[in-house]
Amino acid sequence: MIPHDMRAVEITAPGDADVLNLTSRPVPAAGHGQILIRLAWAGVNRPDVLQRGGTYAPPPGASDLPGLECSGTVAAIGPGVTRWRVGDQVCALLPGGGYAEYATCPEAHALPIPQGLSLRDAAALPETAFTVWSNIVTRGGLTAGERFLVHGGSSGIGTMAIQVARALGAQVFATAGSDEKCAACAALGAQAINYREQDFVSVLNKAGGAQLILDMVGGDYIPRNIKALADEGRLVMIAFLGGAKAELNFAQIMMRRLVVTGSTLRPQSDAAKAAIAAELQDRLWPLVQSGAVRPLIDSCFPLEKAADAHRRMESSGHIGKIMLEVAGG
Repeated sequence: MIPHDMRAVEITAPGDADVLNLTSRPVPAAGHGQILIRLAWAGVNRPDVLQRGGTYAPPPGASDLPGLECSGTVAAIGPGVTRWRVGDQVCALLPGGGYAEYATCPEAHALPIPQGLSLRDAAALPETAFTVWSNIVTRGGLTAGERFLVHGGSSGIGTMAIQVARALGAQVFATAGSDEKCAACAALGAQAINYREQDFVSVLNKAGGAQLILDMVGGDYIPRNIKALADEGRLVMIAFLGGAKAELNFAQIMMRRLVVTGSTLRPQSDAAKAAIAAELQDRLWPLVQSGAVRPLIDSCFPLEKAADAHRRMESSGHIGKIMLEVAGG
């Protein structure tokens, strides 16, 4: 039986982690082409923190609750749904609403739990997998033998990017800010660069330059990324934790035939996300099931302690994913 109300964590006002409040909300109904998921676990991601701070609004029609990924059991299906049945276990990319006991999403944005993965680990996949695959493979065109640099290598995105790039046969470099974080990147197969002690531009230039860089920092990293690229290299930007503005000599881009691009996932159309999901199931899920790619879990918090999970993320001490336990399993 589906209850009328559910526990949920809402953002009471823009602010620090204390504005996250456990409340009761009506269980959402699955619309046309949607499934209703009874959540087991939810992932915590940097966009959740930005939304809490008032700088990353949900897209039109999405839940105002934070939470962009989950795992759980299909509790109900809406009209037109053909792929899933009630009782199926799934992990899913959500438009919002993951900090709750129930959430809805388009049926094409849900994926089967990879064989051998727990519900907890499966909930750590969607946001990072969709982001990493669409930006380093589809947009960035990473191929075997290329040199790939990811900034923030110990983050959820970074640890996923290292593993995917390695599985594709790339030579991987990763920046991180401590010896512990560098050790975690190295254990995943990257040449780790402690950005507090080394200049990543010098390291990459000595190696011949990066064919692809995935950047979440922005700011003064942007011109340094350009210098770290090999001729005809590509820079893909997915966040601007260090700021969205920089002074840049575009003559370098023209003379060295560089490509500068980027994307954000949440505002993309349902059809675009469905296309990414299909490619993930076809190409990435086999790598997950083989053990070549696995989510790295930093810490877990109960749903009612979502504020503590946000504080953990904002401390920047985490290595891998931060998770919320909703019902467990």
